[in-house]
Amino acid sequence: MIETIVFDVGETITRDDRYWASWADWLDVPRHTLSALVGAVVAQGRDNADALRLARPGIDVAAEYHARDAAGRGEHLNEGDLYDDVRPALSALRAAGIRVVIAGNQTPRAGELLRDLDLPADLIVTSGEWGVAKPQPEFFQRVREVARAAPEATLYVGDHPANDVFPAKAAGLRVAHLRRGPWGHLWADAPEVVTAADWRIDSLTQLTEIVKGRPTSRS
Repeated sequence: MIETIVFDVGETITRDDRYWASWADWLDVPRHTLSALVGAVVAQGRDNADALRLARPGIDVAAEYHARDAAGRGEHLNEGDLYDDVRPALSALRAAGIRVVIAGNQTPRAGELLRDLDLPADLIVTSGEWGVAKPQPEFFQRVREVARAAPEATLYVGDHPANDVFPAKAAGLRVAHLRRGPWGHLWADAPEVVTAADWRIDSLTQLTEIVKGRPTSRS
């Protein structure tokens, strides 16, 4: 029986469109070019920040991040950055008595912005606030702590096999792989993902069926 569901952020709760578009504008490269580079490094299993390094060789990503922020062009989130199924799904889960946690690889500023959206969640926290990031086991140890449920009663939902599915499973959690975003679509039917994931879903609204013990169309 699932008691707590923990959600990844990027390409699970929020769209990455604005994030990459803002980087393309900052680096003065066409948005399509950077988007294509992101797809290329994703397909190669590399860090998505490598797309920035390809667009501007020798870039200090952290320094550029702070420069953008100082120029008033830093991180921003609003309702339009959320996927359409987020509020309905989270609201339905809470109504069903499920503890809802959002915990992903994001900056402290992203955590503030997410909390400002007043999402129907019991806790929103980021790797930047914890000081440890996925796929490190310590991140998922923190997930287990804030879940306030046994590992087998905790479900982690995410799109990225290497950052979400495999390490969450290694931590003893239940796992739902979401076919969303580049990573979710690219590896949706990879044998290792099919084997590791307890459920495979196309929408967050399918989670209400999971907590009721009903199979989903892709489970």
